[in-house]
Amino acid sequence: MAVETKDICSVTVANLEKVKAVQHQLPDAETIQALAETFKALSDPTRIQILMALAIEEMCVCDLATLINLSVSAVSHQLRLLRNLKLVKYRREGKMAYYSLDDDHIEMLIQQAQEHVNERA
Repeated sequence: MAVETKDICSVTVANLEKVKAVQHQLPDAETIQALAETFKALSDPTRIQILMALAIEEMCVCDLATLINLSVSAVSHQLRLLRNLKLVKYRREGKMAYYSLDDDHIEMLIQQAQEHVNERA
């Protein structure tokens, strides 16, 4: 039984001009790796919940843990991963640490992804 291959080229000669033009516009390997790590972090439902909550309002770890029904330790671990990727930041106020999105790009990224998912539904 033959496999249908309508979605691939039936020729094996590359358009080298096009390849070179696109190659010059691609980011360097370090940037691509950082992007992959960011999207990997965004592939976890718990982290998405945290980011979506922080897009609405800054919150402390205890409030986030209550909101998503996880232990403070589990939420702290997720926040540490997100902070290391510069997706969230925190500020101290006395004994409290409040988390928020690192910048507007994160909120826009989440919104765009949600719009994309909603379009497919």
